[in-house]
Amino acid sequence: MKERYEFTQNEIETIRSRFGNDFYEKVLSVIQTYSDKWELNDFQLIPSYSANLVVRCHSAHFGSAVLKIGNPASISTEYETLSQYKGRRFCKGHDVDVENGVILEECVRPGTSLRDEASLHKRLTVFSSLYNGLHIEPKKTDIYPTYTGWVSRITDYMSKREDCPEMYLHMRKAKDICLAVASLYSQKMLLHGDFHHDNILLSGHDIYKIIDPKGVIGDPVFDVPRFILNEFEDAKTQELHEKIIEIISILAKSLHIPKQILKQCLYVETAMGVCWSVEDGATPEEYAQLVTNAAFAEAIMHTAF
Repeated sequence: MKERYEFTQNEIETIRSRFGNDFYEKVLSVIQTYSDKWELNDFQLIPSYSANLVVRCHSAHFGSAVLKIGNPASISTEYETLSQYKGRRFCKGHDVDVENGVILEECVRPGTSLRDEASLHKRLTVFSSLYNGLHIEPKKTDIYPTYTGWVSRITDYMSKREDCPEMYLHMRKAKDICLAVASLYSQKMLLHGDFHHDNILLSGHDIYKIIDPKGVIGDPVFDVPRFILNEFEDAKTQELHEKIIEIISILAKSLHIPKQILKQCLYVETAMGVCWSVEDGATPEEYAQLVTNAAFAEAIMHTAF
């Protein structure tokens, strides 16, 4: 049995703060168990601290790898999505233990995020090249949520919140728009669900791979707005307004999707994102900025260009 991996004190405090002590104790057990099963060593904690704990490592069976520990349901849909794509534009899923919420994946090297690419036009070119022709039909429709289901669920949640009525109004409007778009764009394809810059990593000379799929069913048009949303900046200036309009115009041509549909999808995604922030514990002091984000996307939607 290999020597037990130990986190630094700062890492321990961060993990406990983000996930709780019970999860931290589980992580120690999981790393020991799968170090033996997959012959893992050279661990390095990746400070993402999102839905999963992520550790870069080396496997005697698979080479450079990433070990993820998290919610069994999300781990399951991620592995199923990666398995369906079989490494086509995505990283590979090597092995999984759904019951314990553990997955081992290909580690993309050098792994530079598309966010670090300085040229806006290069970022859009890379995204378009990955998006076009990407989406496939899911083999197991019952294991995935739907995009419209996501929208309906968060709208229902916001209807019960009495402390942020402006955001609920945005979400209710966004739901109506989403359903209208879904009636026109009704393919039921397997979407990434969180297709943005930090989930697009450099894998060799000018080659990018996609990581971290959520796995959701819907029309491919709903896999575009998260990328546009991640081009937002904190200050909602006229310059940013013009930048987002330029992005939509370029993507409309490269993806063959009408500008109005992209604008509507962006509003839906933005409204859903700010409402998820509320659900995740945003403080009342943060509500004003969240409303500003939704209002900015709404203004983009009503801009004629």
